Amino acid sequence: MFEHFRQQELARRLAGFFCAATLLSVGCSRPVESLPLVAIEHEISPQPPRVGPSTVTLRLADATGRPLTGARIAIETDMSHAGMSPGFAEAKEAETGRYKAQLEFQMPGDWVILLHVTLPDGTKLERQIDVRGVRPGAQSN
Repeated sequence: MFEHFRQQELARRLAGFFCAATLLSVGCSRPVESLPLVAIEHEISPQPPRVGPSTVTLRLADATGRPLTGARIAIETDMSHAGMSPGFAEAKEAETGRYKAQLEFQMPGDWVILLHVTLPDGTKLERQIDVRGVRPGAQSN
């Protein structure tokens, strides 16, 4: 009979723990802000990417496909593994909704390009572009 009471007490404690954990996880989460749908297309030149200077071209468009003008785009480049210093650049609007920046891939391997975008209305968003397999050296013709 003592064993039966122990099992009931254990069941009550576990149920209380799970209720508290559920309430804490729901109460501590932040609501997700709905951001306007922004499409960002990218192109990196040269292709395939190689060590040295590269140009990234970004096209920003709203939910209807209209080009987004007047955005500020800060770019951060880094290798996908630790130990490298990041590179920084700023993309400038070259045409309506089309932005360009010069980047430098310092060594072969996998890279990550982080886009820190500020839209004209002050809305901020971030996107990540994975650049796999940057090749050594300049392309020879």
